[in-house]
Amino acid sequence: QVQLVESGGGSVQSGGSLRLSCAASGYIYRTYCMGWFRQAPGKEREGVAVIDNDGSTNYADSVKGRFTISRDGKNMMYLQMNNLKPEDTAMYYCAAGPCWAVATFSLVRSPNLGYWGQGTQVTVSP
Repeated sequence: QVQLVESGGGSVQSGGSLRLSCAASGYIYRTYCMGWFRQAPGKEREGVAVIDNDGSTNYADSVKGRFTISRDGKNMMYLQMNNLKPEDTAMYYCAAGPCWAVATFSLVRSPNLGYWGQGTQVTVSP
């Protein structure tokens, strides 16, 4: 059983920074990738950043140049968020799943294919 636990969320002012962490336990298939997703109130869940087992990364256009995803071994993943904007306000989720679904962010349309954490709230004030 895979368990993902996020931490590091909080409230910051516009232009501030936060670092999210995701701790993974259990067996994660070698063919799985990990990523960060977010869901704002009244909006659909969307992909933010993904990283594969070779360290290749992909970002949503809205966060390119501001967010950096990284992994530390197989058990820890991070999202460094700089120059935060009010539109970044959302619940942020850590996810692990088949790379073809995670890398394209399509895991949001088939969430049962992967594993999800409970989320950590990020609030950015103007």
